[in-house]
Amino acid sequence: MAQVIGGDKRQAYLFFPLVATLFLFILLNNWLGVLPGTGSLGFWEEHEGGRMFVPLFRSANSDLNTTLALALITMIAVQWYGIQKLGLLRHLSKFFVFNKGPIFFFVGLLEAIGEFARILSFSFRLFGNVFAGEVLLVIIMSLAPFFIPLPFFALELFVGLIQALVFSMLALIFLKIATEAPSH
Repeated sequence: MAQVIGGDKRQAYLFFPLVATLFLFILLNNWLGVLPGTGSLGFWEEHEGGRMFVPLFRSANSDLNTTLALALITMIAVQWYGIQKLGLLRHLSKFFVFNKGPIFFFVGLLEAIGEFARILSFSFRLFGNVFAGEVLLVIIMSLAPFFIPLPFFALELFVGLIQALVFSMLALIFLKIATEAPSH
């Protein structure tokens, strides 16, 4: 972790609880979604003139609300650590540059828009991959229910690990960027 953020062990110790919690939460939820019965046990409900299956158990990461909440928590923490390290005015000077001309002002606005875009990319990346994995498993299980799906279950375990790693590493990189002094 210290190698990713440039060898500063104090920052690694500061960021470790957040990054490790994100990693373990996402990994556990991804792997719980692969357990037998998750997504397939439920009941049928009348809904708008038709019947809809409502599962009793689902992976938390296959719900957009959870992934959006994780992304919001992560980006709020990124801004918080940036303000703590640099101070409020110096941190905001990354986004609002008034004294260097219109180009730097526009670049600062793009940086601010980019911060909000990270929330969407975080949440949709995790949600899309987990939901697609669930759909793949349901389709494979409906086509060949016995031994054919076993490699796909192993693949989903691997993808769950990779998604947890990608989310936590991106959070760590964003934390590192937020705590660096602006260079303009």
